[in-house]
Amino acid sequence: GLQGDARQRHQDARHHPPLLSVNTIPHVVRRAAANHGQLEALVDGERRWTFDRLHLDVRRAASAFVSAGLRHGDRVAIWAPNSAEWMIAALGAQYVGGVLVPVNTRFKGHEAADLLTRSRARFLIVANDFLDTDYCALLRDFDLPDLVARVVVSGSVPDDGIAWHDFVSHDVDDVIDRRADAVSEDDLCDIIFTSGTTGRPKGVMSRHGQTCAVFTTWSDVVGLTTGDRYLVVNPFFHTFGYKAGFLSGVLTGSTILPVAIFDVPTVLRMVADERITVLPGPPTLYLSILDHPNRDEHDLSSLRTAVTGAAAVPVTMIERMRRELTFRTVLTAYGLTESTGVVTMCRRDDDAHVIATTSGRAIPGVEVRIVDDDGHDAPPGTPGEIVCRGYNVMPGYFEDPVATAETIDANGWLHTGDIGVIDESGNVAITDRKKDMFIVGGFNAYPAEIENSLLRHPSIAMAAVVGVPDERLGEVGWAFVVPRSGRTIDGDDVVTWARGEMANYKVPRRVVVVDRLPTNASGKVLKFELRRRAAEDPTDPI
Repeated sequence: GLQGDARQRHQDARHHPPLLSVNTIPHVVRRAAANHGQLEALVDGERRWTFDRLHLDVRRAASAFVSAGLRHGDRVAIWAPNSAEWMIAALGAQYVGGVLVPVNTRFKGHEAADLLTRSRARFLIVANDFLDTDYCALLRDFDLPDLVARVVVSGSVPDDGIAWHDFVSHDVDDVIDRRADAVSEDDLCDIIFTSGTTGRPKGVMSRHGQTCAVFTTWSDVVGLTTGDRYLVVNPFFHTFGYKAGFLSGVLTGSTILPVAIFDVPTVLRMVADERITVLPGPPTLYLSILDHPNRDEHDLSSLRTAVTGAAAVPVTMIERMRRELTFRTVLTAYGLTESTGVVTMCRRDDDAHVIATTSGRAIPGVEVRIVDDDGHDAPPGTPGEIVCRGYNVMPGYFEDPVATAETIDANGWLHTGDIGVIDESGNVAITDRKKDMFIVGGFNAYPAEIENSLLRHPSIAMAAVVGVPDERLGEVGWAFVVPRSGRTIDGDDVVTWARGEMANYKVPRRVVVVDRLPTNASGKVLKFELRRRAAEDPTDPI
């Protein structure tokens, strides 16, 4: 059959990445300086870096980490919005064998403290003034014995912190380059925490070699090239903003322009002023631009390449992007953190229907199958779980062999938990999520995690969360809650409470109070009933 033939074609290559001249992040930074020295590498506001200067500043940051005691394999957490400092700190730590731990800027104190504790991060790079939030204060009540340095890139510096400009004021020692030489393709470059069905985030490990290989391929398929000007709206704490973002820029010699807060007027102005050519993001990004009343006041003619991804992308959006804007390349792709961010991608010559209704074909060297509950191949067009195998699959979850074994089977297949179909050309379409996850404006929201948070509310006995369609954000969460005995609940009050307890994309858009949740004979909550209810009249009793 089709899938068997495809697997046979990739049999020899399946576990091997493309042959690269660079296979560690230190190599990537060095090569960029050697090949593109005086080209513009990074623009952040009024500040501009060439690739030579970026290399120098990365080495300066690396020297600071080593001087402060960073050992090979130590974890370095970054809790900050997109900025030059984020990029330089990450590359500097990785240059000398540090392992990056990105932290979502929307996290509350206990969410961030959990990641810092479980990763045993020794360094925290933090912006202390983003969205009027004192991030250091959010951690004040938590014991973090592994932290040896809190480095503040912006905002007020607490007594136990050090300002970024003071931290990186060291001279660069020759030991830095020897440390960079010692980093191998099999070393970890990052641990990215992602939630799952248990509701507790798990740390996805990634190696230097696979990261460089996957995003060399990604950049090639997208057509990212030297001299491109790449506006990175996707957050750096997410694979889309970090690996498909600034790292791909350094890999290809593109200019990276980070955006701290997505704001349509700011993006329109930057596209025009900086002649942006590449603008990836979730569908909401493009819909916001297409529908902005002042769009025509800006010269957006430099735009060439867009990359997006979601279970549902409107065909009309793809057509409008090509017709009303100047995008020549519009691609959709599918991946998850456990697959180093990429499994399948559309190709540049695919038509609008394929781009909008599928997530493309497996990237070279990676196998994709659709399997039934027994693990057998589902026929083309028949839904099943998407599984993949290849150099993109994570080594495992950090210090969690049980969860790793549940996700990667004995034959090396990563079970994604996503449901999809495959067509005769090998294009995969995502149709459902086995794990109940939904996507809010590009962020993965996990019902189990949100439910666990809601159960901390003193009046809630039971909670069930589902994703429902939303015109602007794609999906939003609705929570159905059962009050504790003798308590009453006001749904709006719970929403207000939740805003102080969890990242904003996790906060349910609506809380519906019910006497009981619908369950099957074994007591499992019937989420499809709740989705149906949300689509109809939520005031009806269950």
